[in-house]
Amino acid sequence: MEEFKRLERNLVAHGAILDYYQDTIQIPNGNVAKWDFIKHKGAAAIVPVDDEGRLIMVKQYRNALNRDTLEIPAGGLNSEDEPTLDAAVRELKEETGFTARNVELLLTLCTTVAYSNEKIDIYLATGLCAGKQHLDEDEYVQIGAYTVDELTERIYAGEIQDAKTIAAVLAYKDKYCKDR
Repeated sequence: MEEFKRLERNLVAHGAILDYYQDTIQIPNGNVAKWDFIKHKGAAAIVPVDDEGRLIMVKQYRNALNRDTLEIPAGGLNSEDEPTLDAAVRELKEETGFTARNVELLLTLCTTVAYSNEKIDIYLATGLCAGKQHLDEDEYVQIGAYTVDELTERIYAGEIQDAKTIAAVLAYKDKYCKDR
């Protein structure tokens, strides 16, 4: 198989959560192309499930969409080498106030493979214990509990459009709710 070869990677802009590069790539037929690349340090998310089987969700304003979204708790890694498990547990506590007795990896999602390396490890949290939210100073997050069926309906109605949340809810439903 012929190979693609990166000839150059130039930083165009450095941001708070991502860096934008322009890559020069030699494609297998010998032509040279310019491709955009967004470097992201990674993220973690978590699907908290209470003792009644409801998923704890967060509602927050998203600037890119200029509206509120309903999502699973998530956040960026503090550094590229931070374990995603640690980040997921941190985000659960910060955004919802909950801690969990049991946490396991549910799936890994690469969000936009055409132009970014962002990867989100998504965990499942059970055995929840309520506590107090510890939001960052620039966060305003409301929490709510929803059944899997309620969330699935919202996904197919177009009310939930966040990719990580859709993937996580449907993966949880497929893996853990087959008898419903």
